[in-house]
Amino acid sequence: MFDVLDTAQLVGVLIAVAILLVVLLAFVAVRRRGDDRTVAPPRPDEEVAASDDDVSADRDEGGVAATDVIAPPEVPDTPAALVEEVEAEPLPLGERFRQRLARTRNVLGVSVAELFGRGVDEQAWEGLEEALITADVGVTATMEIVEELRRRSREEGATTADAVLDLLKQELRAALGTADRTLARADDRDPTVWLVTGVNGTGKTTSIGKLAAVERRGGRSVVLAAADTFRAAAAEQLGIWAQRTGAHLVRKDEGADPASVAYEAYDAATTRDADLLIVDTAGRLQNKRELMDELGKVKRVLEKQAGPLEETLLVLDATTGQNGISQARAFLDAVDVTGIVLTKLDGSSRGGIVVAVQRELGLPVKLVGLGEGIDDLATFDPELFVAGLFSDVAS
Repeated sequence: MFDVLDTAQLVGVLIAVAILLVVLLAFVAVRRRGDDRTVAPPRPDEEVAASDDDVSADRDEGGVAATDVIAPPEVPDTPAALVEEVEAEPLPLGERFRQRLARTRNVLGVSVAELFGRGVDEQAWEGLEEALITADVGVTATMEIVEELRRRSREEGATTADAVLDLLKQELRAALGTADRTLARADDRDPTVWLVTGVNGTGKTTSIGKLAAVERRGGRSVVLAAADTFRAAAAEQLGIWAQRTGAHLVRKDEGADPASVAYEAYDAATTRDADLLIVDTAGRLQNKRELMDELGKVKRVLEKQAGPLEETLLVLDATTGQNGISQARAFLDAVDVTGIVLTKLDGSSRGGIVVAVQRELGLPVKLVGLGEGIDDLATFDPELFVAGLFSDVAS
């Protein structure tokens, strides 16, 4: 009898202890959630209404006033979310070019080596022309490069595949020129302004986010302007990048006047003493005249406040090849573009478009997209580009 009683008492004690532990753990969990809510940074979609004075751009330019939104995650240093995404030791730029240009290298570098490995003859020269055109160097540029190679090979006695490949590298470097590819900045008194434009789908907004990441890692404060008010998801996408990078976001409701967003963003950048303002604009199609006019309006509004813009960057998709050049010409009619951002270079066998873009448009390629990672928007380096095209090819 006593054994049964002792067992029952012991079970009761164990149950009571278990219940006490559950209650204690639940209490700790609630306290932790409360602490998390207390220290969480502001979300990028938290809206702050602007004052009546902040819509003067609408009145000056005939736009319709809309509620402005400034969503600043107050992060003084590089945010932890960004630090976690950046590799501790990212690959050197030369290695990134080598790895990410594999598709173009297979079309151009490897095929050229095979062609001239059989002899420097007419068939090899014709094969070179085909390889350059396939890589989207462009017909005119291809003819000029091959003609110059033929002349030099005769004069310099280049009779082997290695010799011809060496001359080809020299010609490609010459075609890419020595243009200044640095991104211009304002003096210390004013925020730098970079206006970014391009057709939807080229990677424009993503490139802006990656630019913001680079600048924030460099210790600079950044304001992002969501002036693409025609695409429903554009502001939300930019807001995600603002949260990831610790940049400030200025936006308006969908369909609002893009010029007024740009106006408010410059005011915000000035008020906050920001180092850089990056303005995202609508993905204007080259056959939409009214949208091109709107792009010009955005630029005029910014120039009234800031003077000449430091950069107006046009984003092109490398996978579209020559079609991208025809798109670019329409943008050049609307604004004075200062440089090209060529995205998706890693996913294209048409890497020769870099040569065509510079030759046809007379503009330097300043940045290239070499992958999906946050570090994969890189300054374009002609030497590393050409080396990457032929890295696994004897020369």
